[in-house]
Amino acid sequence: MRTELSEPEDTIRFGRALGRVLRAGDLVLLAGPLGAGKTTLTRGIAEGLGVSGRVSSPTFVLARVHPAGPAGVPLVHVDAYRLGGDLSELDDLDLDTELEAAAVVVEWGEGMAERLSDDYLVVRLDRRPDDVRVLDLEPHGTWTDRAVHVVHPS
Repeated sequence: MRTELSEPEDTIRFGRALGRVLRAGDLVLLAGPLGAGKTTLTRGIAEGLGVSGRVSSPTFVLARVHPAGPAGVPLVHVDAYRLGGDLSELDDLDLDTELEAAAVVVEWGEGMAERLSDDYLVVRLDRRPDDVRVLDLEPHGTWTDRAVHVVHPS
């Protein structure tokens, strides 16, 4: 499922739609080069979930927990960029425990975080030379049926 996002607000809007369908136990992996819009998308996800706290890249702390809002689902935002594929550091974050009670969004987690769940959604973002973002969804497990509700909300 491919979507073009012409403006930063389009990325936020798509994130909001994704955030509205997230529930505790959901794992979302964000993939793409620097500047593709992963943190901007996460801001939209946080808005869609209604969580509290400012969303910024957690590069230097690896993970931030945003308390649940009206939807009752907290957001754990992880930036695995600095891990460089070190699975032991990812294990130290106890994300498998967090997954029981929160929606977990992992930037740069592809190739590492998939092992946390059979049900996960990979969101690939790329930035074209004309500054348009191209977003592709790669659903796994139950996301195969659920991803359509993000692209075409009911």
